[in-house]
Amino acid sequence: MKLIKRLIFLIIIVGAFLAGGTVYKAMDMYHEAIEETPISQKVIEIRSMEHYTAYSQLPETYVNAVIAVEDRRFEYHKGIDLISLGRAIVANIKGGELTEGGSTITQQLARNMYFEQDKEISRKIAEMFIALEIEKEYDKDEIFELYANVIYFGSGYYGIYDASQGYFDKSPIMLNDYECTMLAGIPQAPSVYSLDENPDLADFKMPST
Repeated sequence: MKLIKRLIFLIIIVGAFLAGGTVYKAMDMYHEAIEETPISQKVIEIRSMEHYTAYSQLPETYVNAVIAVEDRRFEYHKGIDLISLGRAIVANIKGGELTEGGSTITQQLARNMYFEQDKEISRKIAEMFIALEIEKEYDKDEIFELYANVIYFGSGYYGIYDASQGYFDKSPIMLNDYECTMLAGIPQAPSVYSLDENPDLADFKMPST
């Protein structure tokens, strides 16, 4: 409850700064999204995808690398990382545009479930509300598993299985440490780090483990 109150307070401040009706628009987006398709239904759809990869089939090195790159406090927050969010808000205000998001892994999952990849502030806030709901219903391993199966890896690859097969011709569980690290970093900028666009990145290969 304390976290939710702090989140609401922060959202009000950001909304007031950027646009008077932003928070109300975000609330409408949030309610419309989950009323049209509940989170539980979205999860069923993801888990029914071909080549869905269970958490037990993800190398520990990959899991740790993703958390280090994307969301260092993943194990401790409830969907929203207020520290990262506050840092992103300051950076965006200084830059005069929405360039940094401070999104957690759970928020990125919410975005992939429901929203386009735009940077509209109302979408960002709606994403936060959905992330809070996801954290209420699913544990961290489940959330990470779902995230790994929907995130974009560049070159047309969605999900860890397709990326692993497409870039390295192997299933996720067979990835070595270097390959795990590469796949952990690609989603931050798929067009930049895609191994098809930058094959030199894949030149160094650690021995398979």
